[in-house]
Amino acid sequence: MSSVALDSHLHKAIRFYQASIGKKAVMAVTAVVLLGYVVGHLAGNLQVYLGAAQMDRYAAFLHSMPVLLWIVRAFLLVCVVLHITASIQLTLLKQEARPIGYVKKDAIGSNIASRSMIWSGAMIAAFVIYHLLDLTAGVANTAQYQDLHAYENLVYSFQRAPVSVFYIIAMLLLGMHLYHGIWSIFQTLGFSHPRYTPMIKRAAAVVAILITAGFISIPIAVMTGVVGENL
Repeated sequence: MSSVALDSHLHKAIRFYQASIGKKAVMAVTAVVLLGYVVGHLAGNLQVYLGAAQMDRYAAFLHSMPVLLWIVRAFLLVCVVLHITASIQLTLLKQEARPIGYVKKDAIGSNIASRSMIWSGAMIAAFVIYHLLDLTAGVANTAQYQDLHAYENLVYSFQRAPVSVFYIIAMLLLGMHLYHGIWSIFQTLGFSHPRYTPMIKRAAAVVAILITAGFISIPIAVMTGVVGENL
C-alpha cells in the first residue's frame, strides 16, 4: 500500500472518529472486547469453587505464557483507554450541544443505569486499579500475598470485610454498567426497533444479573466459610 493511500485511509479514520457516530462505534467495539474479558475473568474466578489446586494451576497456566499474557494485557489497556476517552468526549459533545440544562428534566426513556454510566465507569476503573494492586501485584496485601497462589490470595483478601464490601459494591456498579452497555451496543449497531429493543433489554438484564451474581458469590462464599475454611 502506497503512502498516499495510507494517508487517505488514516484521514478517513480520523474524520470518522471525529463524528459522534465514530466515537459510539469505538465504544461499542471496545465494549464487546471488555465484555468478553469480564466473562472470561469470571470463568477463571469461579474455579475457586473447585479448590486451591485447580485455581492455582489455572494461575500457573496463564503465567506460563508471559509474552502472550502481556500482549493481552496491553490490548485490554488500549481498549480501556479508548473506551474511556470516547465516553468522555461524547459526554462533552452532549454538554456543548445543550450548554443550558432543562429547567425540569424528565427521565423519559432513561434509567439509573444509563444516567450514571460515566460515574459507574469511573468507580469501576478505580476498583480495577485497587484489585490489580491487591491480587495481581500483592501491593495491597503484602502480609499474605504469595506469587501464583491465586486461591490463597483471593481467600485472604476477601476475609477482610472492607475489601469484600468494596468488591460487592463495585460488582453491583459493574452490573448496572453492563446492563446499559450491552443493549447500547445493539443500538449503536442499528438494532433499534420497537419489536426487538424490549427483548434486547431483557437479555442484557439477564446477562448483567448472572455476571454480577457470579462475581458477588465469591466474597460471600469466603466470608461465610464456604470457600477457604481450611486456610
